[in-house]
Amino acid sequence: MPIVKYPRATEPLWHEWDRKAQKCGLRHTVYAVNGDQYTGEWLDNLKHGKGTQVWKRTGAIYSGDWKFGKRDGYGSYSIPDPVTKEYKKVYTGWWKNDRKCGHGVTFYAVGERYEGEWSGGLRSGWGRMYYRDGSIYEGQWLADWPSGQGMLRLPNENRYEGGWKDGKKHGPGKFFYLDKGQLFEGIWAADIPKCGTLIDFGRDEAPAPTQYPIPKIELADPDGVLAEAQAMFDDSQN
Repeated sequence: MPIVKYPRATEPLWHEWDRKAQKCGLRHTVYAVNGDQYTGEWLDNLKHGKGTQVWKRTGAIYSGDWKFGKRDGYGSYSIPDPVTKEYKKVYTGWWKNDRKCGHGVTFYAVGERYEGEWSGGLRSGWGRMYYRDGSIYEGQWLADWPSGQGMLRLPNENRYEGGWKDGKKHGPGKFFYLDKGQLFEGIWAADIPKCGTLIDFGRDEAPAPTQYPIPKIELADPDGVLAEAQAMFDDSQN
């Protein structure tokens, strides 16, 4: 009985090419059409795991964790100096869904620095900001602004402790004028003190005390006056 041989089914070449093109696991540097390049791990054709991305247009570099094509986990982001071309670290910390999220440190161009919590790419939570003039703010942040409770220490060591809203002093707080030896305790609204009491505080140790001490408060009930002002402030916020 004759044996009939059927031709073996051949797979189209593009199937093989497609399998080879699918990136999964650790790969050598892959170049995008726009010149960007990525070296690291992949999963189902997406950056996933440890890897380094270089953007051609800006020269920026991100090195760290990726998840399904986005920066997610711990990593650092750096940019080249326009003059020296040396790389300067801009952010080191945690990311989520391609944005700063969690604890991280950002270095700003004017020498300022923020250390603290982030959410959705904005300073949110507890953090410390070092300003160019030497001032330091430490406290709560919301949507990139000091909001909640915090302390601002000025270069001359004077400081404010109390409430903040949208980057301004707001609510009950204390301002220590250590250079004069005075303390103001009261209520602020949009960075303006609305009412309060001013007393001598550390006057003997102050480097530039006022010429005369502050006279004693003669109000019959100073605490009651402040409480009434506080109630009026609370009503205005509702």
